[in-house]
Amino acid sequence: MFRRSLLSFALVLSFGLAGAQTAASAAAAAAMLSVTIDEAKIARIPDGTVTLVIGNPIVADVTMLKGSGAMVVTGKGFGETNLIALDGQGNVLDEKTIRVVPTGSVLIVQRGMERESYSCTPQCMPTVQLGDGKQFTDASGQITARNGFLQSTQSVQTPH
Repeated sequence: MFRRSLLSFALVLSFGLAGAQTAASAAAAAAMLSVTIDEAKIARIPDGTVTLVIGNPIVADVTMLKGSGAMVVTGKGFGETNLIALDGQGNVLDEKTIRVVPTGSVLIVQRGMERESYSCTPQCMPTVQLGDGKQFTDASGQITARNGFLQSTQSVQTPH
C-alpha cells in the first residue's frame, strides 16, 4: 500500500514538473520576439505603455504606434537584444528578447575571403547582406545614391 502511494505521488510529481516545464517554455517563447533581418513585424505592447527602450539599436529598431497598443519592430542586424516597455512613471510593464534571424531565401557564395549574396525569389539577383565584402559597400553606395536621386525628383514634382 505504501509502495503504491509512493508510486502515485512520484507520477503526480513527475507530471506536475512536466507541466511546469511546459508552462516555463511557453513563457520563454512569449518573452521572445523573432523578426527577419530587413523586415518589419507588428507586435502588441502592454496597456499603459508610454516608452519603449531597445537595448541595442544596431540589432533592431522599434517604433510605438500611438493609441493602437502596438509597435513595429524592424530587424537591422543579426543577433539578440532586449526591449523594455515602461509606463508613465517609469515602471517596467514588460520585457522581451528580440532575436533577428536571416531570411531563408538568400544564397551565399563564398569565394576565398570574399562573400556575395543573392536573393533567389523567384530568380537569383545580387542583394546586400551583412557580411558581404566589396559588393556590400558598392551596393550600399549605389542604394544611397539612388534614394537621394529619388528624393530630389519627388521634391521637384508639383501636385495635380
